[in-house]
Amino acid sequence: MHGWQTLDVRRWTVGGGVILDAGRVLMVHNHRKGGRTDWSTPGGVIDEGETVLQGLTREVAEETGLSIKDWIGPVYTVAAIAPDMDWTLRVEVHLATSYHGQLHIDDPDGIVQAADWIPKEDLADLLDGQQLWLREPLLGYLNDEVPKDGEFRYRILGTNISDLHVERT
Repeated sequence: MHGWQTLDVRRWTVGGGVILDAGRVLMVHNHRKGGRTDWSTPGGVIDEGETVLQGLTREVAEETGLSIKDWIGPVYTVAAIAPDMDWTLRVEVHLATSYHGQLHIDDPDGIVQAADWIPKEDLADLLDGQQLWLREPLLGYLNDEVPKDGEFRYRILGTNISDLHVERT
């Protein structure tokens, strides 16, 4: 296992949730091993036996305290292959049709430390310096710039998180 990976899993599926309210996007602040932090939409790894929507709904509740009954999508997907680290990642991102509840974090993994509504016009600055496979698809979706097939594809070369070469394929 490489030092910055949080799981022994080499191939995994992640559910991501776009939750919008009054021109704002709900984002979570993640604290990773090794002291790294990043912002993302709520979501996470889908557990064995769960569908993507079941896992996504569970993850959103844990990370934000919000309950989502219905999703639209996937509105886009992300496929990332990291041959040097021997892992592949597939992210299926859905749009919440509505939500209820109050923001409250109860992340059993201890990764999500904060959640906040970010105005759409502030997202590019917030995501500046974040991994390309997170930043580009979300901003593309919000700006109606999604590939025709709905999938953003990336190849990640290298093994050091601070010195990766990421290319869109």
